[in-house]
Amino acid sequence: MKVGRRKFLRSGSAALVGLSLKSDRPIAGSFVNDSFQMGHLLRDRVSFPPPKRTEKFPVVIVGGGIAGLSAAWRLQKRGFTDFVLLEMNPQAGGNARWGENEITAYPWAAHYVPVPGPKAEYVRELFEDLGVLKDGQWEERDLCFAPQERLFLYGRWQDGIEPAVGLTKKDRDQFQHLEDLFAKFRASGEFTIPLELGRSAKFQDLDRLSFSDWLQQQGGDSRLVNWYMNYACRDDYGALAKDTSAWAGVHYFSSREAEEKGPLTWPEGNGWITRRLLERVGGNVRTNQMVYRVAQTKRGVSIFSGEIEFQSDFVIFAAPTFLGPYLIEGFPHLNDFVYSPWLTANLTLERLPDSRGAEPAWDTVFFDSPTLGYVDAMHQSLRTHIDRTVWTFYWALADGAPEQNRRLLLEKDWSYWKEAILHDLERVHSDIRQCVSRIDVMRMGHAMIRPAIGSVFSEERRRLTRREPRTGSRLLFANSDLSSISIFEEAQYHGVLAAQIALERLGGHR
Repeated sequence: MKVGRRKFLRSGSAALVGLSLKSDRPIAGSFVNDSFQMGHLLRDRVSFPPPKRTEKFPVVIVGGGIAGLSAAWRLQKRGFTDFVLLEMNPQAGGNARWGENEITAYPWAAHYVPVPGPKAEYVRELFEDLGVLKDGQWEERDLCFAPQERLFLYGRWQDGIEPAVGLTKKDRDQFQHLEDLFAKFRASGEFTIPLELGRSAKFQDLDRLSFSDWLQQQGGDSRLVNWYMNYACRDDYGALAKDTSAWAGVHYFSSREAEEKGPLTWPEGNGWITRRLLERVGGNVRTNQMVYRVAQTKRGVSIFSGEIEFQSDFVIFAAPTFLGPYLIEGFPHLNDFVYSPWLTANLTLERLPDSRGAEPAWDTVFFDSPTLGYVDAMHQSLRTHIDRTVWTFYWALADGAPEQNRRLLLEKDWSYWKEAILHDLERVHSDIRQCVSRIDVMRMGHAMIRPAIGSVFSEERRRLTRREPRTGSRLLFANSDLSSISIFEEAQYHGVLAAQIALERLGGHR
């Protein structure tokens, strides 16, 4: 079924699309980092030619996102270097890839890491290795500069993204009531990062209803409250509150300290972390290496990629889990793994647009926009004067079915998305068209796992996280998908844990 323009324009996700095709200056750009063509070869079960040669490694890592790179980092740190990491794309990093032009480096997706709490031991260890955490103190250069966030609400700017302008007593009371509830959940110790260190059945019932239904049960009918809760779900999960597990919605607000320092960020976002990891393990990484088959044998596992059959003792499967049924022989169909489609764009600005007198911030959000706003790559710059910059624009296509929005991403051309982005921005920045010289767009049909209702505690997910030696499996899954939440700390945790288990089973490397 094709998605008609008229139907799309009626949806919440497209209310901003004017498609006026007017422009005061020529704007260059294109789609970048497209990899869906290769993915569709797997989806369509295309036959591949037999391999021409064999290579042997005790450990093969499939997938070069943060989970795969973290597994490689742990292996190498433990003195184990006889492994290879296979990445389908020309650039490793997954959702932590980056770009660069003559102005600055910039992110293509993930752009920050909240300052990790004490339970996120692996993340803190990594940041110690990278010089971000020194003697228990966070490097000031790596903490987000002020002003950090701003929201355009009721025709004016406010600091922070939680609405604070024009609130009625009812709005304030409902925000306070939810804050008190989240504080109690936080104190329970059940909502942790990484999830596995706290998640138990105590609040499992929350997973059986939507976050929006839970909010209604708490009397949350304020328009501002519901906008903010929906924004949070779109931002971290790519889903609306009505499509998000209430457990995951509570986790968003209850898993971190209410007043935390940070976040940690860089001009290229989490691409900075990817670059540092590649400096350490890049010699073991092979890009443009699409895996098309994984088969367990009597002696180990065979991984087929291009003209090579890699033979290994263990495979760390750090690719998105939805690829399992297409790659792994005998792997069952997945029902509880739902993925959100996203669009991101990097806009090159020759000068800063009018911001109605407000000082530029790192993260900018517009109230009632179906998009998630933009971050400024030059915000972390130490320059005293900034004219040219790059904005990274985020749009989770949360309204409607993910399958329908994936088709929309592919059907609409670059000009369509360029106009949609500019139309959203010019509601606040009236002269944006005179400022932008280039817009590059990245489409991600399966950008991140969605904690759908009932999925956080599903038996299907639990099976994939069982890593006991008695299972006999030589496949170790390592992706943030296993947590049902696509954040840096979860990806890193599963990657490191899979690497440690592989070392233990190989016999003594630690």
